[in-house]
Amino acid sequence: MLEKSFSDNTYQAYVRDVQKLLQFLEDEKISYLTVTLVDLQHFLFQLAQIGINERSQARIISGIKSFYAFLVLENRLQDDPTSLLESPKLPKKIPQILSIEEIDALIQAIDYSVPEGIRNRAIIETLYSCGLRVSELVELKLSDIFWQEEFIKVVGKGNKERLIPISRTALKEIKNYLTERINLPIKKGSEDIVFLNRRGNKLTRQMIFIIINKLADEIGLDKQIGPHTFRHSFATHLLEGGANLRVIQEMLGHESILTTEIYTHVDVHFLRETIMSYHPRNKKIKK
Repeated sequence: MLEKSFSDNTYQAYVRDVQKLLQFLEDEKISYLTVTLVDLQHFLFQLAQIGINERSQARIISGIKSFYAFLVLENRLQDDPTSLLESPKLPKKIPQILSIEEIDALIQAIDYSVPEGIRNRAIIETLYSCGLRVSELVELKLSDIFWQEEFIKVVGKGNKERLIPISRTALKEIKNYLTERINLPIKKGSEDIVFLNRRGNKLTRQMIFIIINKLADEIGLDKQIGPHTFRHSFATHLLEGGANLRVIQEMLGHESILTTEIYTHVDVHFLRETIMSYHPRNKKIKK
């Protein structure tokens, strides 16, 4: 048996990684027995596209190679499609991903004695729960929050709109912030913007960086982070939890450039189901 070659933890990790590939192949209507090198490279491209770093990609490739070596050994396949599949070169500086514990520590470091504290918590929860770009966060509008449906609408690159499920934790923190927001001297043109500075204007992208870096300093975090770190963490935690790769792409607003076919739009109810099933924040609050 294959599992006798590895420790139990290693074997289970390989199983999870192979399941990611099998889900991808199922979505693409490709049999794992007829997969080609190009198919596998497409899979890896999509991992990179949603922000999975090179070290995690290398681990996934190792699991896939072991799987196909086993199929060849068992005479299920004659040729190994992974024989020419190369692991990505590991950069000296790995893109940073935050653990759930680190995200919680950042939130705990927020100073709630100042009015901005409640706002900053809502910002962190929204970034992590929705995987937003910083530009999407600062442009988020009150009219684009669908409270009952638990979705937000954002305008991404190329002025493309998309619906993203938002966790109940993030919605709760935004509601808390709105009770403080009504006391601000809101400036004309910012009435519909969710996150404002103390003068009632829309927050700048630079201010979001400052808020995050200050919290990182508070907890002595030995990582260089910014708003995009939460976007990468969002994608990584969903993928590691078992979420569908194409669904993660849809929520991040990515489209594959390796195919000319029309990108398949994922049903919004399936997006919501994915967030509820696989995002860590949804395990904390139940209706």
